[in-house]
Amino acid sequence: MAQQAIPAPTGAGGVSIDLIDNHLSGQDLRQTRNTWRRAFRRDWRLYTLAALPLLHLALFAYVPMFGIIIAFRRFSPGGPLIGTEWVGLRFFELAFSSAEFWSVFWNTVVLGGLWFVIGFPLPIILALCLNEVRNRKFKRTVQTITYLPHFLSIVIVSGLILQLMRRDGPINAVIGTVAGWFGGEWSPHIFMQDPTWFRPIWIISEAWQTVGWGTILYLAALTTVDDQLYEAARIDGASRWRQTWHVTLPGIRPTIVVLMVLNIGTFMAVGFEKVMLLQNPAVTAVSDVVSTFLFRVGVQAGQFSLGTAIGLFQSLIGLFLIISANTVSRKLMGSSLW
Repeated sequence: MAQQAIPAPTGAGGVSIDLIDNHLSGQDLRQTRNTWRRAFRRDWRLYTLAALPLLHLALFAYVPMFGIIIAFRRFSPGGPLIGTEWVGLRFFELAFSSAEFWSVFWNTVVLGGLWFVIGFPLPIILALCLNEVRNRKFKRTVQTITYLPHFLSIVIVSGLILQLMRRDGPINAVIGTVAGWFGGEWSPHIFMQDPTWFRPIWIISEAWQTVGWGTILYLAALTTVDDQLYEAARIDGASRWRQTWHVTLPGIRPTIVVLMVLNIGTFMAVGFEKVMLLQNPAVTAVSDVVSTFLFRVGVQAGQFSLGTAIGLFQSLIGLFLIISANTVSRKLMGSSLW
């Protein structure tokens, strides 16, 4: 028995509701287009101003992503840009089977982990301390002194470190003088050729150069905390420490969470320049990280496909870390980057 077709529902006047929906959808689309046109005509100067940064982002951040394909193809300089032969995961297997790769990988994890644990809280602590200073002149002086190292070139900072840490440098001289005061002896030590000293020196120099500049965002966030909350806390008898713990830190928590997620995302991207400049054969076992290994394999040895595969693996780890950190932060703390 043949089924009868169910007639389309009709509205007033016998007009099909589907036709009405299509008509309304078309109107919404036209209104959206008109809204964009009006916005562009009204703010065309702002859109024009944003054109160059967007073009720069596209050319130097998105277009180079096309080169990822050579991680899966055999590439030779002078050959096709997309390589000559599809090899699949061959270069990933080659990297993962290399003992040297895992050595630099764990060096990166250790150095990045130490810097995150030590370096991330330092700008927060310094910003909280500066927030408690009531003498404006002293506060500005401290801010200026802590900001200045950020503007020094990494080459200059590395040169200073090498000069300070040499056998006849100021550090050995000061330690020898202090040891003499207490009747002890100090044999000059070449710190930069001792593997046990490389990581502490790198972390201390990185903190000296970046911590002051890192306080800017936290100091800006501290200005948004309502003064009435502090007054209410004082009326309730809260000490300065209690005010900091229950008022200040919750007030800047969104800023802390955002910067924490971003720092976790760059966990594996330990700075190439300073490590490269401070590195020498005596400390390579602890100083060689993924970025310096990539430079050596990809640029110096000309193994572009292998270098691209390692770089892609590093980027995927960073992507996984930032997504995981953002998800955990959103569920546990109620705030996240997106």
